[in-house]
Amino acid sequence: MKKIGFVGLGIMGKPMATNLLKAGYHLYVNDINKAAVQEIASLGAISADYSEIGSLCDIVITILPNGSTIKEVLFGLKGLTHSMSPGKLICDMSSITAAESQKFYLELEKKKIQFLDAPVSGGEPGAIHGTLAIMCGGDINAFHEMEPIFTVLGSSAVYMGPSGSGSITKLANQIIVNLNIAAVCEALVMAAKAGVDPMKVYKAIQGGLAGSAVLDAKAPMICCRNFKPGGKISINHKDIKNVLDTAHALDVPVPFTAQLFEIQQALKASGHLDEDHSAYIKYFEGLAGIEVRTLKED
Repeated sequence: MKKIGFVGLGIMGKPMATNLLKAGYHLYVNDINKAAVQEIASLGAISADYSEIGSLCDIVITILPNGSTIKEVLFGLKGLTHSMSPGKLICDMSSITAAESQKFYLELEKKKIQFLDAPVSGGEPGAIHGTLAIMCGGDINAFHEMEPIFTVLGSSAVYMGPSGSGSITKLANQIIVNLNIAAVCEALVMAAKAGVDPMKVYKAIQGGLAGSAVLDAKAPMICCRNFKPGGKISINHKDIKNVLDTAHALDVPVPFTAQLFEIQQALKASGHLDEDHSAYIKYFEGLAGIEVRTLKED
């Protein structure tokens, strides 16, 4: 079985690495959070620096906060690629722009190192249960090499096309997910302001056309005031900024997404960036002067 390097043990990366260990893969891990590294090492992974990961591993998976961090991990003074030999594969599962993915692909192509952009959707629950949706851009041979690993991490992995295609697909995903959450929040605030139990509203509509995975995941969290992050506003704020930059470069108007970015900016100013994106509700609550929560039964 191939040796896999795994860089990035955050909310998503840690359970993904855990699932690879459970599947029997030999895993070499690295993260700036040493407690996270120790936790995964206690399950059987090996803590390693970038040089060791690059030289020992056939495949390296990265899932990191942004493009600048990935650039440093790959090409910095002590970056992974300095010890990687031709033919090896880097699979970046972060959410970055297509332009960044394409740039990394071209740089690595010069070194004859394969690069796949393979961002994911499904949040922390999907990472824990191995049910992520994986969207991939790059060379088809690299995709096929990763397929056995993708079956451990996700319930679906779709090859989208050339380098950057996976990142574009993830940005489209983020438009739909984040605007869906905002719509749920706006609707529940209206219901609560009218005196109707928002949890009952959720249960009444979940089987109809308004039903969605987002509604099922976020409405109960909102109604019980649980904003423990499965997907932080800070990460989605970064993703929506990437959407705007990409859309503007393509001359594509995205007016709803632009409004959402301003909602995120307001939540940033009021100190909510580290909460789950279900905390978008707090913006709408502030406008309406109401707090959404399940009403106590008489």
